[in-house]
Amino acid sequence: ILDINMDEGMLDSETAMTTFLNVVATEPEIARLPFMIDSSKWSVLEAGLQCVQGKAIVNSISLKDGQDEFLRRAATIRRYGAALVVMAFDERGQADTAGRKIEICERAYRLLVDRLACDPRDIVFDLNVLAIATGLDEHAFYAMDFIDAARVLKATCPGVKVCGGVSNLSFAFRGNARVREAMHSAFLYHAVRAGLDMAIVNAGQLTVYETIPKDLLALVEDVIFNRRPDATDRLVQFARTVTGPASSRSADLAWRDANVHQRLEHALVHGIVDYIDDDVGEALRDLRRPLEVIEGPLMNGMRTVGELFGSGQMFLPQVVKSARVMKKAVAYLLPYMEEETGGKGEGGQGAGGRGRQRPKIVLATVKGDVHDIGKNIVGVVLGCNNYEVIDLGVMVPADRILQTAVDEQADLIGLSGLITPSLDEMVFVAREMTRRGMTTPLLIGGATTSRQHTAVKIAPEFTDRPVVHVVDASRAVDVVSRLLDPSRRDEFSAANRQDQDRSREQHAALKRRPLVAWPDASKNRLRLEWTVPATPSFTGTRVMDVDLREVTPYIDWTFFFTAWELRGRFPAILDHPQYGPAARDLYDNARVLLDRIVSESLLRAKAVYGFWRANADGDDIVLYDSDRKVERFPMLRQQEQMPAGTPHLSLADFVAPRESGIADSVGAFAATAGIGVDALVSAYERDHDDYHAIMIKALADRLAEASTEWLHARARAEWGFGLSEGLSPADVLAERFRGIRPAFGYPACPDHSEKQRLFHLLRAERAGLSLTESFAMAPAASVSGLYFAHPSARYFSVGRIGRDQVEDYAGRKGASVADVERWLRPNLAYEP
Repeated sequence: ILDINMDEGMLDSETAMTTFLNVVATEPEIARLPFMIDSSKWSVLEAGLQCVQGKAIVNSISLKDGQDEFLRRAATIRRYGAALVVMAFDERGQADTAGRKIEICERAYRLLVDRLACDPRDIVFDLNVLAIATGLDEHAFYAMDFIDAARVLKATCPGVKVCGGVSNLSFAFRGNARVREAMHSAFLYHAVRAGLDMAIVNAGQLTVYETIPKDLLALVEDVIFNRRPDATDRLVQFARTVTGPASSRSADLAWRDANVHQRLEHALVHGIVDYIDDDVGEALRDLRRPLEVIEGPLMNGMRTVGELFGSGQMFLPQVVKSARVMKKAVAYLLPYMEEETGGKGEGGQGAGGRGRQRPKIVLATVKGDVHDIGKNIVGVVLGCNNYEVIDLGVMVPADRILQTAVDEQADLIGLSGLITPSLDEMVFVAREMTRRGMTTPLLIGGATTSRQHTAVKIAPEFTDRPVVHVVDASRAVDVVSRLLDPSRRDEFSAANRQDQDRSREQHAALKRRPLVAWPDASKNRLRLEWTVPATPSFTGTRVMDVDLREVTPYIDWTFFFTAWELRGRFPAILDHPQYGPAARDLYDNARVLLDRIVSESLLRAKAVYGFWRANADGDDIVLYDSDRKVERFPMLRQQEQMPAGTPHLSLADFVAPRESGIADSVGAFAATAGIGVDALVSAYERDHDDYHAIMIKALADRLAEASTEWLHARARAEWGFGLSEGLSPADVLAERFRGIRPAFGYPACPDHSEKQRLFHLLRAERAGLSLTESFAMAPAASVSGLYFAHPSARYFSVGRIGRDQVEDYAGRKGASVADVERWLRPNLAYEP
């Protein structure tokens, strides 16, 4: 939420609020955020409501000016469609006790819900976080009053949200970041459990509750809960010993003074590998048996990691680093285990207990697909939670997946995929499980998968056991634990079936725009004015080694963090109030590894690109070398009914038609930054370092995309119109340039199989690129597509198409209708 406040003595606040909101409305990346219009003046709030698009939040109104004025202002806010923050104030002043907070807020709730028919979900109560440990006795219960009021109001006012400004709590200790950090974290830990939904807090003064030193935590909680009369004095005395900024936990070695069990847990929670061999060796001397070290302090530490991750106090990069510590610890113990068991070993890598006793999960990226970052992350997270993960890798055929599950007596099967053909392969695996009479629950995940597709397409093919869509790694543990827990399995499975039944009903009843007949859509094409087109400086292809030093400025770090399930725009994500510290740590580590990749040439990038004379022939794009036709790309066209005057688009519309007599041109490219990835990943995995193995893949993906941006800039310059762009890398990432580069398999040209034609045209094997049988590119960190130069060229989605267009497209493509239906299944407006 973007909070906007223009209250300042020297400002015309109404004008400032109006001007600012009108400006940010023109910036899509800002305008998509929820706006909180924040002011203590009603006139400023009303001015803001008149400008903001979408649903805003008003901060705030209260009962301090009386009930009638409160209702009038609330009715105005409701008329504008906004949510509202209600401060715990009334005619008698600010609420300071739990009783007063509850009294005021329950009164406001009844007025808003009963008198104005407000949706309770649009009401946010600010319960006034007030300073504690000030030395004044009347302030001693302020933290408890907030927590108690939140708990009561969430029960008596269903639907409402509770918020507060946390920094007020520690105002008495301003200047002492160490104490304030502990106060904020401990207060949030308890307040969230009581019902606190949203808070304003300094991200730099927040830490994981479990990592607050026990002595400091006891002092802080004594103050928060007013547990002893000298609580304030004791905290003040401690504060005098730790003035200045909060200590850096990565450099603070005080934890090394604890006993070995505590040191191992600390290392696991914080992902510190520096001392693991020494500490595991000491624990082994203490406990004597390697299995007891795994089942004791190591698994205790991993349980803590799992609990912190499940409660949102740790984030995915931190969990993967914890897994690295666990794997190194087990690797140290493995020779001792083999010696003890005659070479057979016990337990397993990344988890404790005897291997046969742990639930087994078979994971695989399905046949034809080479993408596995998400799958690998899920495997690491499950391994951290004492599951035995059998990862079959990428491009795994159905028979091998299912036979492995049978041979290993797996408890679950997990399928992953990125490209749309993978969806059909998952359907086939589910169908095969039914044919073989299997009863193993099936998990579905990957970028192109969805809850609806799983319900509509996959689950009906395998009805004997649950088929569950897993959104991301953070949900995987909860889903798996419910499926494997006899006391929760039936309830979870029933809820999953009901949810999928609803999805199927919604899908069947979905009112979609009707299709127009294919000839009518083809006639309603985009008609552009054609003058002298851009002419490239050469025709044919060029192959090149790409210098990674030149492309690193074009890295879009936002998507790097997305791969690690830290969602937010870069660089703002580094200061995110919840996971900013985790994001900064991940970014620092990534930059170090990226510097090594570039300086030591750990990865290589190559590309091939070129230009050809081209014209549109109906809905095909025909490429020429001199006057000889070298390739024909059939294109699809939008077919859903459009508003009057809106054309049905095809990529062929952006190339001069043959009948215009104008010789246009089209470019094509394929680039990879994945040469060397497999060897690096294998080296890290041998060192039990999943953290860097996953990071290498994520960085290679970003470098491939960055190489594509760099190459496109070069292509625009060689086309002539890009010579004077003068764009910064940020401008390039924001696509402030002429032309587009659509990729086959994406919305404007969704047929993945056309990559075969593209790779033949480019002779892409010269750049180290190849295609799988499902037309995924190998190496996985690769990008390919076409270049269009017309200033009006833009991206769009073909959407749903009818059988009449499929038949026409199949004829132009030289393929059977059945083959086309297979590759375009997500776009079909009919059941084949």
